Amino acid sequence: MAAVERTRLSPAVMGRLRLASQGLVGPGFGSVPEAVRSMPALQAQDLQASLWAVGQRVPGSRVADVRAALDRGEIVRSWPMRGTLHLLAPEDLKWILAITSNRLIKSLAGRHRDLGISAADVDAAAEAALARVAGGGAASRAEMFQAFEQAGQSTAGQRGIHLLAMLCQRGLLVQGPLAGNQQLVVAVDDWIKNSRSLDRAEGIAEWLLRYFRSHGPATERDFAWWSGIPLTDTRAALAEVRDQLVELDFEGTPYWLSPETAALLEDGVPGQRAVLALPGFDEFLLGYTDRSIALPAHHADKIVPGGNGVFKKTIVAGGVVVGTWSAPGSAVVPEPFDGVNGLRPAARRSFELQAAKYRRFLGLKDPGRP
Repeated sequence: MAAVERTRLSPAVMGRLRLASQGLVGPGFGSVPEAVRSMPALQAQDLQASLWAVGQRVPGSRVADVRAALDRGEIVRSWPMRGTLHLLAPEDLKWILAITSNRLIKSLAGRHRDLGISAADVDAAAEAALARVAGGGAASRAEMFQAFEQAGQSTAGQRGIHLLAMLCQRGLLVQGPLAGNQQLVVAVDDWIKNSRSLDRAEGIAEWLLRYFRSHGPATERDFAWWSGIPLTDTRAALAEVRDQLVELDFEGTPYWLSPETAALLEDGVPGQRAVLALPGFDEFLLGYTDRSIALPAHHADKIVPGGNGVFKKTIVAGGVVVGTWSAPGSAVVPEPFDGVNGLRPAARRSFELQAAKYRRFLGLKDPGRP
């Protein structure tokens, strides 16, 4: 199966293949849990942005559908890798944390020393937190911080959020149902009824396979960065599953993707005229260590101004990022990189359809209608 494709490629075609893999063009996914499980982890440090990220991948879905999936525990939100919140399937959380958490916690040791967080402090916070949500209870972040304080653990100066993240990374807590626009914290063992168990090598191999199926074409370095898995382990896992993938050579670098996505090179890669309004922090951009295929380097600062780590919403046309957009109130305003000519008429009409889709997703009225 690991035959090398010789089809002539371009950055735009590579970008469109990624759109297809991620369910952003083509049929998409059939449900919210299917989309999240297939990704198999979806960037979610901005909760509202992550709801739209799922909505873009599930045709016809509404924000209420994604919120309901969180409320029912069909998807969960935690810190499985890179110290960043992601959405993922509940049955995947424990085995992924078993692979990633020790390395991640060690990488934060310096920051924890700065905050005065010791192993004993984490244990004290864990005892207080589990007591607070015992018996299937749930707590807001403020309520959890209050429990930490009552246990003698200061939450000032980011100490509280680091304690909370540590307890999630240790597999004790997870963010569960929504209360308004915030998520409540629950005990993993109460909230997640069915968990899979995979050993480290088996887990990395499955995770890598699912990543390439959902993000391909991508490189082994993309997966290593995305997951936080060392490159040596990544290469060992790739050797185990490469017969289930297709390899593409693009500008001298091997990329991997699913056979189904690779077949589009013969059947017709969709999305040549597709215009998408993607949320900030979307996997289409953040799912790779090298983003130059979709985002020309000279425009990178327009997505993350000043390198501040906050990614703007993006307009993607034909597989390439061509601008940003904002949503003041119920309006949806394009901000193309080409400030003189803007979006071409056809692209502008397509963007307006995306704006209408975004408003429908949120249940907002069209600003042009009474």
